[in-house]
This record gives sequence, structure tokens and C-alpha cells, in this order.
Amino acid sequence: MVAWREAAAAQIEGLTPRQRQIMERVLAGAPSKNIAADLGISQRTVENHRAEIMKRTGAKSLPELARLAVAAVE
Repeated sequence: MVAWREAAAAQIEGLTPRQRQIMERVLAGAPSKNIAADLGISQRTVENHRAEIMKRTGAKSLPELARLAVAAVE
């Protein structure tokens, strides 16, 4: 269990600061359109970041990404 948490933390740490910022908003339930408006970037850029976040973390779904994020901070 500890190894899984360490792996989750390493995956989250591998994200750029912008990707972490977007991940936090995505996990809070904000739509891409709102995230884009909040950050002053295009909706397409947010969607590209979301795709890269999923790829880098290996998460196949938002619930899986949420589990990784929670495990990383525990």
C-alpha cells in the first residue's frame, strides 16, 4: 500500500505546475470552458492539458485520477 502511494505521488509530481493547476480544477468539477476562462487560456489548451495529465498519470478515468491525487497527499 505504501509503494502504491509513493508511485501515485511520483506520478503527480511529474506534472507541470500548470497541469497540476488544471487537475485541481478538473477534480473540483469545473468544466473546461470555466477553467479556460479562469486561467485566461483557450478551452482547447485546457483539453490538451487534461489529455496529457491522463497520459502522464496513467489514469483511465476521472475517478481513477481522483484516487491517485488523494493517495499522493496521504
